Amino acid sequence: MNTQEKIYQTESGNIHYWVTSGDPEKPWLVFLPGLTADHHLFDKQIPAFAEYNRLVWDAPAHAASRPFPLSFSMDDMARYLHGILETEGIEQPVLIGQSLGGYIAQCYLALYPSTVSGFVSIDSASLSRKYFSGWELALLKNTRWMYEIIPWKWLLNWGITGTSQTPFGRELMRKTWSVYIREEYLDLADHGYRILAEAVEARPEYRIDCPALLLCGEKDAAGSTKSYNRRWTKEDGLPLVWLRNAGHNSNTDVPEEVNRLIGEFLKKL
Repeated sequence: MNTQEKIYQTESGNIHYWVTSGDPEKPWLVFLPGLTADHHLFDKQIPAFAEYNRLVWDAPAHAASRPFPLSFSMDDMARYLHGILETEGIEQPVLIGQSLGGYIAQCYLALYPSTVSGFVSIDSASLSRKYFSGWELALLKNTRWMYEIIPWKWLLNWGITGTSQTPFGRELMRKTWSVYIREEYLDLADHGYRILAEAVEARPEYRIDCPALLLCGEKDAAGSTKSYNRRWTKEDGLPLVWLRNAGHNSNTDVPEEVNRLIGEFLKKL
């Protein structure tokens, strides 16, 4: 990928991100990977949209953006992202978030309304409290004990096969997770789920204020993602496309289809 790695400095640590050369005549696409994933999650997307400026990051405490203390909230992540976009002079971008990246994008939309041209959710769900039951939020806040009882090798294999349906997607996640030791991975996952629950609880009736597209793998087995998306499209009226032969990381499983759908969405904006 023809991108330049840059660093955004915060009081807690450095956030690494990658940008293409900014052409003032081109709109911006901002890619946000999911929990424990890194910027390579979008390796099949970044080159496919050469007619746009593109930015992708390693979120705080992820991959190259380490060390970074796990004291931030999801709103803090959105504020860090806003600082990066301001630094790069990026206005009215399209946010494309996978899983946790989709939630971060919605926090950004809530904190900075009317500053985004569009939003693409990939195997994510609404940030609105009405979609979550009390027991689901309680479980999100207490995932550490579940992971701790699973042997590390089993946990990695379960995570790799559970997120992707293809050899490419599974090998990508295997390489991504190889940078973490067991305790670091458990801490990061536990923190990510907890701040998600807290962000949901803070927004009882949140609705997206820009054009949006929902994408979800038909074989997505991550929690209640599929049922959330069914309700999201029904109750908020957002277009939803089911992706055949795709799991939770559908943009790595069926990248050509995902790229085609994102491209069609972008042309309508």
